[in-house]
Amino acid sequence: MKWTDVQEIAEALVEAHPGVDPTKVNFVDLMNWAKSLPGFDDDPARCGERVLEAIQQAWIDEAD
Repeated sequence: MKWTDVQEIAEALVEAHPGVDPTKVNFVDLMNWAKSLPGFDDDPARCGERVLEAIQQAWIDEAD
């Protein structure tokens, strides 16, 4: 899984962190949680604010 796999990351976060409100997760935690997902293998330096915003929005959409 790479940073560009926004939807896949969001789906995995829903499963890994049930009951967590994604609107309350700060970007530092979001990045660390994504990096710790099984199968995640990408350079942390490739992650920026826009990527994290996209992941957070996808997570919000998945959680609804």
